[in-house]
Amino acid sequence: MKERIIVKVGSQILTRKDGTLDVTRMSALVDQIAELHKSNVEVILVSSGAVASGKTEIKAKARLDIISARQLYSSIGQVKLINRYSDLFRQHGIICGQILVTKEDFATRRHYLNQRNCMTVMLENKVIPIVNENDAISVNELMFTDNDELSGLVAAMMDSKKLIILSNIDGIFSDAPDKPGSQIYREIDIQKDNIENSIRSSKSSTGRGGMTTKYNVARKAAEEGIEVIIANGRKDNILVDLIRGKDVISTHFVPSKKGATSVKKWIAHSDGFTKGEIHVNTNAREVLLGDKAVSLLPVGVTKITGNFDADDIVRIMDEAGKQIGIGRTSYNSEKAREIIGKSNNKPIIHYDYMYIGK
Repeated sequence: MKERIIVKVGSQILTRKDGTLDVTRMSALVDQIAELHKSNVEVILVSSGAVASGKTEIKAKARLDIISARQLYSSIGQVKLINRYSDLFRQHGIICGQILVTKEDFATRRHYLNQRNCMTVMLENKVIPIVNENDAISVNELMFTDNDELSGLVAAMMDSKKLIILSNIDGIFSDAPDKPGSQIYREIDIQKDNIENSIRSSKSSTGRGGMTTKYNVARKAAEEGIEVIIANGRKDNILVDLIRGKDVISTHFVPSKKGATSVKKWIAHSDGFTKGEIHVNTNAREVLLGDKAVSLLPVGVTKITGNFDADDIVRIMDEAGKQIGIGRTSYNSEKAREIIGKSNNKPIIHYDYMYIGK
């Protein structure tokens, strides 16, 4: 079976200090992907850089708000970005294809499966998918945190076993990377390690996320059985070295052995699409957090908030108001309220459509 990897590269890797595309770096990245591609590794590239490259092409006639600026620059910059990728891959005899997505495209199972089918067909025909957020039509409340979040969604959707996030530093450090005494976490086991408080959430001038986002994305992906590596994209031959198992300074997230089904992966990444909340009592909470897969029955429910339809995604909350999971409800909110605390009813959320965790 072919190895399938997701590679995410951020704006800070693809652009120079003046915001122009760093063609030398892009060429080096494409050379590495081409080498992997020719050695039978399937690569899906999640690439930022459209907004940054668009800023150098046009000077707006009037002062723009943040959304309008992103729409203008990304619509121009995406053309420039994908053309450059196309030219570089063509030199290796490889065809690439563009996929622009919005957060809403992951909100319904039908759209989710349509995207998966599109990328699957591309890979079967030896086309390298290049994925980016469609900033031209995205607005604040419907935007991904950044392409780190998008890469995690794509990794889960495409059943990838490995996600490589290329940053401008070597990985996750115990403090600011340039601070004396700061040390890199070479390996993080999500079942044992809790390092959230030591992460510095500084952002690049061109990106929207930061190391906190990378950590959260990596942790969720690892919980789903995906190996995640955060490494320095400016290092020569970094991708090939990582895939070939060389000892590269980076942060490696140990994947859970449990893994997750395709549906559960979709559910896990649907937190931004929830339509309401289902609050459970202490007994239900303990059962749900236990080792066995169980459904959420109405008898364990104490309160319903929000309005939702059957098959909508809802959050599962404990009595303290803390989220313990997420799932697809079998009832609409009106019916769910009618059966609160009652027995002898089918589950409000079946365990096949439930993900327990942050």
